[in-house]
Amino acid sequence: MQPFTYELIKTCKQSGARLGVLHTPHGDIETPCYMPVGTQATVKAMTPRDLRDVGANIILSNTYHLYLRPGHELVREAGGLHAFMGWERPILTDSGGYQVFSLGDSNRILEDGVEFRSHHDGSRHFFTPEKVMEIEQALGADIAMCFDECAPYPSEREYARAAMERTHRWAARCKAAHTRTDQALFGIVQGGAYADLRVESAKTLADMDFIGYGIGGLSVGEPKEVMYDMLETIMPHMPADRPRYLMGVGSPDCLIEGAVRGVDMFDCVLQTRIARNGLALTKYGRRMLRNNEFAHDFAPIEEGCGCYACKNFTRAYIRHLVKAKEILAAQLITTHNLYFSLRLMEEIRQAIRDDRLLDLRREWQERGGME
Repeated sequence: MQPFTYELIKTCKQSGARLGVLHTPHGDIETPCYMPVGTQATVKAMTPRDLRDVGANIILSNTYHLYLRPGHELVREAGGLHAFMGWERPILTDSGGYQVFSLGDSNRILEDGVEFRSHHDGSRHFFTPEKVMEIEQALGADIAMCFDECAPYPSEREYARAAMERTHRWAARCKAAHTRTDQALFGIVQGGAYADLRVESAKTLADMDFIGYGIGGLSVGEPKEVMYDMLETIMPHMPADRPRYLMGVGSPDCLIEGAVRGVDMFDCVLQTRIARNGLALTKYGRRMLRNNEFAHDFAPIEEGCGCYACKNFTRAYIRHLVKAKEILAAQLITTHNLYFSLRLMEEIRQAIRDDRLLDLRREWQERGGME
């Protein structure tokens, strides 16, 4: 058996959504799946034990950040990212492309790669596709992403095409440089908000025969309807026997809408980021727990939720922690938000089994949970 394979189990008759399994060296992952983000080899406010308790089977880490600190050679010396962070389940590392290109005026894009300054100390660095492959192979995640150019939104058509074509050339260089047989390499579809460019990118990368495919350059400021249109446009041109990963997307509405359109994998910092500001996700919409309305509210964050926070603490207590700026507030709300999102993925998978994903979407819309 290959170290990494994708098994398509079922297609929802009502929606066309896909139920599958990713087989990796560190375990199997049922899809569609949501991946909590552990940018710097840690999911903020969560221990690996906490992540296992909420049901996380795969997490994501960031190549750019780990390259700058503590350095990929140190991680290699520690035995790889799994050993370094004490996480025995699968890991995906992004290429750092989005972070590098989001630096704006501090980077310089060349055909060979990108020159950029560290946001820590201003030191200069240069990422090429070969360098990124060196870093990701040293980190040793189960899944590595190609180095790509993420065009901002909006972008002129000429710029979007140039970035897409450079992404294709870099994808070929990444594939040539990637030699680690126990690590899957995913290509990344680009093309901005231009349907014909997206189709061209999907077809070009499919011909390169990657193990899986990321969909990049979406959720970067465009209306959600544009993102959904791009997904509907490219899916007929994506290999049906390979996993499809919508990068940087993970709000409840996008998880459902993405799955309806054939996405298999999602990641997003939303769940952990908003938790640190006191905001909780629920099936009835978001709840800002620092608000006065919860000062005397002794119900859990969400009635019926089985997470540790909801089974043991009240909104009033958590509001007190938020107002007091106690670390436990972030821990408890993060626990809830991740548990909530992972349970939503279970609901989505069961709805696909039952051929009723569009019914599930309607139920969430009527309840107010599609935020």
